[in-house]
Amino acid sequence: MIYAGILAGGTGTRMGIGNIPKQFMMLGKKPIIIHTIEKFVLVPDFEKIVVGVHPDWVDYTDNLIDEHLGIFKEKIIVTEGGTDRNTTIEKIILEINKYKEIIDEDIIVTHDSVRPFITHRIIKDNIELALLNEAVDTVVEATDTIVESIDGNIISNIPNRSNYYQGQTPQSFKMKEFLNLYNSLDNTQKNILTDACKIFVISGKKVSLARGEYSNIKITTVTDLKIAKSMLEEE
Repeated sequence: MIYAGILAGGTGTRMGIGNIPKQFMMLGKKPIIIHTIEKFVLVPDFEKIVVGVHPDWVDYTDNLIDEHLGIFKEKIIVTEGGTDRNTTIEKIILEINKYKEIIDEDIIVTHDSVRPFITHRIIKDNIELALLNEAVDTVVEATDTIVESIDGNIISNIPNRSNYYQGQTPQSFKMKEFLNLYNSLDNTQKNILTDACKIFVISGKKVSLARGEYSNIKITTVTDLKIAKSMLEEE
């Protein structure tokens, strides 16, 4: 089966606007997270959409879904997330296993809750590629020159930009394989590896590339929010 995992476990308030996590801030007439979940509930391939949030915000998220997505309520599960991206994914997968025991072929499409402009095409591409490959990462071609500095003061390398991509989400993979690989790491490795697909890469697995969109922005700053509002108005 195919599941979606919406990663909303953070409590960061980097925007400096009140004390509400950025995924719950308003974008137009709805919170950012609702815009994101909406894109997934309209894809019939998903058995369930599981939203991983900080324990303090579970009830709040449930109420938002009742208010904005009540007709899709049966398709959405809200669960407690973890302390970082990968522990949140782990908790989402374990919650899915409570719903229905997962098998080797079951895949999950994981996505940042603060990327509300994901397209149907990106989601479908992730599903198709995840069914055929060990893992999938959504990327766009790097548009700026990449500058490497080991010490943060002096340039150590300027690699060929044509070989580099900027990572986005979704990241998609077989759930059992993720758990096996993640649980094979020690705590030090887990704390360093904040990216799910890197777990597959360092384990020698092949990670396929899904083409993203430059519009698939991650809203983390006030500037991002202003851009998102402009994009919403254009839609």
